[in-house]
Amino acid sequence: MAGDSTRILIYSHDSFGLGHLRRCRAIASSLVRARRDLSVLIVSGSPLIGSFEFPARVDFVRVPGVTKLSNGEYSSLTLHLAFDEVLALRESIIRHTAEAFRPDMLIVDKEPLGLRGEMSETLDLLRDRGAYLVLGLRDVLDEPTRLADEWARKSAVPSLRDHYDRIWVYGLGAVCNPLAGLPLPPGVPEKMVYTGYLRREVPVGGFSETAADAVASSREPYVLVTSGGGGDGEALFDQVLAAYEHDPGLPLSAVLLLGPFMPAAVRDTLRTRAAAIERVSGVLTFDPRVEALMAGAAGIVAMGGYNTFCEILSFDKPAILVPRLEPRMEQFIRASRAQALGLVRMFNPGLPDPARRMAEALRALPAQSRPSDAYMPGLLDGLENIDTLVGEGLARGPGRRRRGVPAVRAV
Repeated sequence: MAGDSTRILIYSHDSFGLGHLRRCRAIASSLVRARRDLSVLIVSGSPLIGSFEFPARVDFVRVPGVTKLSNGEYSSLTLHLAFDEVLALRESIIRHTAEAFRPDMLIVDKEPLGLRGEMSETLDLLRDRGAYLVLGLRDVLDEPTRLADEWARKSAVPSLRDHYDRIWVYGLGAVCNPLAGLPLPPGVPEKMVYTGYLRREVPVGGFSETAADAVASSREPYVLVTSGGGGDGEALFDQVLAAYEHDPGLPLSAVLLLGPFMPAAVRDTLRTRAAAIERVSGVLTFDPRVEALMAGAAGIVAMGGYNTFCEILSFDKPAILVPRLEPRMEQFIRASRAQALGLVRMFNPGLPDPARRMAEALRALPAQSRPSDAYMPGLLDGLENIDTLVGEGLARGPGRRRRGVPAVRAV
């Protein structure tokens, strides 16, 4: 019976950018492919969640969106309400969704208590009902001292002990321990398991229509330049465009993917500038099928967010990472560790003559080593390992046993 299917609820707070949503979507899509009895519901605040394709048995509930201000505070994204009102509304929707959906497992992305603690009641509710509770962390969170201060303010560390059965790290310990430096309670380190990075695939149907037009007009091969969501990507595109202006004969044409959260004025300025450069063959704002663009590129230039890094590894592309340093050190830590391991090249725009140096890096990109040249066992086994971990969790979760439904694996 359909009502007896296994149920997983995934929480993604999505206050800014696309990273949390895309990571959760990749996990959900992989799980339903592996398990024919599984239904996954994603709770997200992303205004773009409806722009993505989801497979059968994956659906979403969108809570009112919020945005993070430059001073670190939050504000409602669209509703003319005080932030406290929006937070209370989000919390109520999340709690009532969990009550109605009755998940066997909850996977919380990155924030142990959710945005400003909005998951606290839901965590207590599902723990008391016997659901299996998982905290999923990307490979790098922040510089340890900053993270310790942030999680102390949020009172997040005790939740690792009190709520969660497991802590999945979507990466390898050889790259980073995201909880290094935190005062972890006894027993918490034993809950951690490194899954490996999350492999990405080209979606069925390949390029979107807009991407196909951009690629068709390029002089193959092309380099894809992307800043993820784009809200803080202006500096990256400025550096790449400056390189093409400095060296008009660069061998790779460029396709720019600006990002849906880039301010309109910045986007217009970059488009005008790019139009004057012959070797820039396409400028896109957003593409839900970015994996096809990645797979078709001769190389990647990016800021170094988690999902882009997974795609670089998955499609084995030579890559130049230009990490941001604020508001978190996450991208710099990831890029510097990845460079030390031979997976990518990191570019420091703070050194003299960045336009010339970026042009030189772009010229060298086709001959640059690929991630597969730095052999690392288990590097991209994340989705397969998560499926195994889900099976273990469902077998142990008392909520699953109460309903008495046997696990059914796809064959």
